[in-house]
Amino acid sequence: MLNSYEEILEEIESAGGTLVAVSKTKPIAMIQELYEKGQRIFGENRVQELVDKAASMTDDIQWHMIGHLQTKKVKHLIPHAHMIHSVDTLKLAQEIDKYSGRNNWVTDILLQIKIAEESSKYGIDPQQLDDFMNEIKNTDLPYIRICGVMGMATFTSDQNQVRQEFKKLKKAFNHLKSQYFTDDPHFSHISMGMSGDYKIALEEGSTMVRIGSLLFGERNYG
Repeated sequence: MLNSYEEILEEIESAGGTLVAVSKTKPIAMIQELYEKGQRIFGENRVQELVDKAASMTDDIQWHMIGHLQTKKVKHLIPHAHMIHSVDTLKLAQEIDKYSGRNNWVTDILLQIKIAEESSKYGIDPQQLDDFMNEIKNTDLPYIRICGVMGMATFTSDQNQVRQEFKKLKKAFNHLKSQYFTDDPHFSHISMGMSGDYKIALEEGSTMVRIGSLLFGERNYG
């Protein structure tokens, strides 16, 4: 599987995107192999696994927390995560800010927007984005930096539905950029697209795709 890395990377970068290699459940040896090919951004969805791997690898790797994050786990995650993709409540943002401040560290975050029909998906309701942003703007959060949005499409074979959901995320990004982050160059990322739908995501404006199984093979359970 790792032999496809260069081809996938070229495809993503030629579209102006960044590859987050999703290394959840994968051993250090497989991560090291991609590292030696030049990959420096890896995504994990469990706090302890991210922390353990960060301790085992060189410090020039950017570890991205891409899974749902409980507020009680934030204290363990900071400052090991370079970016957190899954911020969807003010309480979580405040917790990240608190522990980032204690570590004299600014954490980059993405706002997770709920674009899928599946009830199991987390995220901010697009209809409540302005209410959410008013709360954020009225809260002192000096140790976090909002860098864009993240979304997960419905797990379906209907590519048109996936495309429409990605369009919804791009629309949310454009709204936030124009209303709240016009002069903020850091607000520039749209994290959408995974192994099964990243090509559509890139066509719809993704700047960051999260790919695991295409690089590493199917995930290991246990």
